[in-house]
Amino acid sequence: MSVTVRPAVATDAESWQRLYAGYREFYGLSADEQAVERTWAWVLAKQHGITGLVAVDVAGAPGIVGLANVRLYARPMRASMGLFLDDLFTDPSARGHGVATALLVAVAETAAAAGADVVRWFTAGSNGPARSIYDRVATLTPWITYEMIPNKGTE
Repeated sequence: MSVTVRPAVATDAESWQRLYAGYREFYGLSADEQAVERTWAWVLAKQHGITGLVAVDVAGAPGIVGLANVRLYARPMRASMGLFLDDLFTDPSARGHGVATALLVAVAETAAAAGADVVRWFTAGSNGPARSIYDRVATLTPWITYEMIPNKGTE
């Protein structure tokens, strides 16, 4: 497999939506065609600062074989910008062929071109295969992630 990464374009819709639905399923989210379509619309229009990257097999596999969605964010304590990797997913049939690594290289290049000084993301602790790739290209941080539901207060 010979992989190249490029920005997502309108003709990627069907492949991208199939992969993104698989990504949601991987993380235990229920099937939600509206959520997939809404996210695709954001990617295509670059809404909310999202840039969509896709990996294609230039040797002939139809459609896309991987996706990554990124967005810039401000880093006030550093007075700099960072790039956040929201989503990274490889088609199960293309795993082990360098797709995720190619996407991560493209993400790093996107960050550098935008003047960002770091790329950040998080993943599930149980996502061993992806973490083995991440451990080769990035540094695991000591930060713990919290989530708070809006309008729930601090009961």
